[in-house]
Amino acid sequence: MNSSAAAPFTPHHLAPGPDDPAAARLLAGWYATGRPATLTDHLSRYGPPLFAPLTGSRTSLPLVEAVAAAGLTGRGGAGFPTARKLGAVAARRGRCVVVVNAMESEPASRKDRFLIAVAPHLVLDGAVLAAVAVGADTVHVCLPRDRAGQYQQLSAAVDERRRTRPDPVRLRLHALPHSYVSSESTSLVRWLNGGPARPQGSPPRTHERGVGRRPTLVNNAETLAHLALIARHGADWFRQAGTPDEPGTTLVTVSGGIAAPGVLEVPLGTPLTTVLDRAGGPPEPLRAVLLGGFVGTWLPTAHLHTPLTRRDLAPLGAAPGAGVLIALPRSACGLAETARILAYLAAHSARQCGPCRLGLPAVAEDFTALAAGRADPALLSRLRRRTALLPDRGACRHPDGAARLAASALHAFADDVDQHLNHGPCRAAHRPPHIPVPSATPPETWR
Repeated sequence: MNSSAAAPFTPHHLAPGPDDPAAARLLAGWYATGRPATLTDHLSRYGPPLFAPLTGSRTSLPLVEAVAAAGLTGRGGAGFPTARKLGAVAARRGRCVVVVNAMESEPASRKDRFLIAVAPHLVLDGAVLAAVAVGADTVHVCLPRDRAGQYQQLSAAVDERRRTRPDPVRLRLHALPHSYVSSESTSLVRWLNGGPARPQGSPPRTHERGVGRRPTLVNNAETLAHLALIARHGADWFRQAGTPDEPGTTLVTVSGGIAAPGVLEVPLGTPLTTVLDRAGGPPEPLRAVLLGGFVGTWLPTAHLHTPLTRRDLAPLGAAPGAGVLIALPRSACGLAETARILAYLAAHSARQCGPCRLGLPAVAEDFTALAAGRADPALLSRLRRRTALLPDRGACRHPDGAARLAASALHAFADDVDQHLNHGPCRAAHRPPHIPVPSATPPETWR
């Protein structure tokens, strides 16, 4: 593992430049003080929400309308319009439930845990506002069981709120078993209902019947923090950053062959190369960048001037995903790195349906053989056929993401594929890995 990949994740310590005045929003308090915000800090910095719902009201339509006008989309990966999720839950009969997804099971991402560490009350404010907006009386905050420090930090913030200014809804923290698929929204609902933390593929949808068979809103931690700022500053303010089609800022975790790995806040529409430069730039020339995390897309360096928006990345078969950029130096083997990631994804599937139990392990094994230069003449055609069969067949999107990663690697590293197939593995395949990948050992328990 190289030193860049192993470096600790920290915020970028340079204040936003004059050409980028809107770059610090979620992290504004950290840039100003360099320390986590207490509740007193939070209230003195932001004040009360402009769209605070009246206590006891069934919903807060002004807040939902403000979020719709702002154009906020989910920052957890799917990019679904947040106001539509709020409206769908609020339209259901009966008391609703809100779930904060702070699992962040993507191994290359640090954005949510950093946000919760430095601005916990911004996340909790957004959750409470969303809860009252849709008519919920309880907020469940889901955190990974193996991050005790994060749980303690947020628990302290919740206790601080209870002592100082009790919220109009209940805040409950939960520590869930940690695997790649346990952060999927139906996994959270299934676990909160007493089942395993595995995706539930069959209907009904969570907004129809989720926790306790009640309409349930599931939102990512960063998404709710943005909502809390919209409630204070309004839609026009939110749209001052980003693009007309995709407004606002987003948190991005930058790692790999980069001088200063860390969590950055950038306006949507920022070119990928600019994001890398803000993280210190690459110490050596790059071979490619993995965008979106372990179920993301490999992009050759020719595409690094592409703006960070779903619209601009779609023609490349890519998306911002969970806000992850992993820079791969030219001295690394993209096939070997991909093989290790695919082995991890195969081990961390839910193992509930054919694509995860059979298809994904087969693709991972083929890719391992390709990376090691043990390829037989039929391997490439078999690998492409198996990869094409994975999408849209599983109970969740886990195999779809693995297929996207594998297909993009075959395209981005086409020259290496030819080398490995016909002449054996390249020299870089024998070097230490550049991308940290957790153990491929399957989770011991789902409860």
